[in-house]
Amino acid sequence: MAADLYAILGVSQDATEEELKKAYRKKSRELHPDTGGDEDAFKELQAAYEVLKNPQARANYDQYGDPRGPMGGMGGMGGDPFAGAGMGDINDLISMLFGAQPGMGGRGRRGPVNEGRDAIVDTVISLEEAFRGVERKVDVRLGRTCDVCEGTGSESKQDPVTCPTCDGSGVVQQVRNSLFGQMMTQGICPTCRGDGAVISDPCPVCDGEGRVVKDEQIKVRIPAGIASGQRLRVEGRGESGRRGAANGDLYVRVGVSGHNTFQREGDDLHMELRIGMIPAALGSTTDVTMLDGEQVPVEIPAGTQFGRELVVKGKGMPRFGSSERGDLHVHCLIETPRDLSPEDREALEGIAKRRGEDVNPAKHVTRGFFDRIKDAFTGD
Repeated sequence: MAADLYAILGVSQDATEEELKKAYRKKSRELHPDTGGDEDAFKELQAAYEVLKNPQARANYDQYGDPRGPMGGMGGMGGDPFAGAGMGDINDLISMLFGAQPGMGGRGRRGPVNEGRDAIVDTVISLEEAFRGVERKVDVRLGRTCDVCEGTGSESKQDPVTCPTCDGSGVVQQVRNSLFGQMMTQGICPTCRGDGAVISDPCPVCDGEGRVVKDEQIKVRIPAGIASGQRLRVEGRGESGRRGAANGDLYVRVGVSGHNTFQREGDDLHMELRIGMIPAALGSTTDVTMLDGEQVPVEIPAGTQFGRELVVKGKGMPRFGSSERGDLHVHCLIETPRDLSPEDREALEGIAKRRGEDVNPAKHVTRGFFDRIKDAFTGD
């Protein structure tokens, strides 16, 4: 979309809903035709505000430059996964104002019933699978080429004839009543649905569509290091095209579940390691079992304190599309021994005595803040 909707309203991209409303009201008074303003500029202002006040349309516009999303409103069968919500009449006005034919999803005329549409499907994998990569089968329900008419839509497999309503253009002129008054627009031909041609003898199986909805499983290779929310594009595995037209693409959106031991932050892995008081004091080495079963030695320096973070370079998650790996962060939790035997207690008391540490708790009662305030008033 060529225009900057924020510039039309005169606000920044991080403007709040209240700031958008305030800017719109101010400019409306300036540009309204009844007060001598420019009618075209006023319509642009209304169009920009209609997009930006809609949270989903605004998010699509910010990310993709189009309120209908990256595919310009052309989504998979059974629902458009990329399109903005609630666009209504504003869809056509946005298209007219910013360089596309109305009703064509912001991409110019495209054979809407010939080319296969894109589709999106979700799958969830474990952190272990994200670590090593995995092959998955995803279930899809998509339009596939009709076996009877071989995608022609015709029972006799004859070529379609030129649509008499639009004379093959796929669009018709029409007058529409919108929130901006009567407007002359171009819309998709209702007879041929924008195809420019019609089938004289529709196939009884697909009713002239050339496609039938089928359930199937598609095998997808998910690379190591993929993060939750990333999408993989499987070229040509979306909806099938008709009459030799191109298939759409399938987008697989991957979710990665949590883990009991490791927490992922980007390409780094974090974990808590419980260490006894004596190994922490003396220093030791312990092995950590990684997501792929590898035993990674972790050096615990002598005198390690509670909460210390140890970093093992290159032992985190694989970096997506790279042979490198992130780091492993080990957070030390020092455990104080319980249920000491008399011999253990005597040994620890001996150590404390040699270090000059008094283990008698009665001599180490700390007076609180309010105790000191009380003493100040009583003179103690």
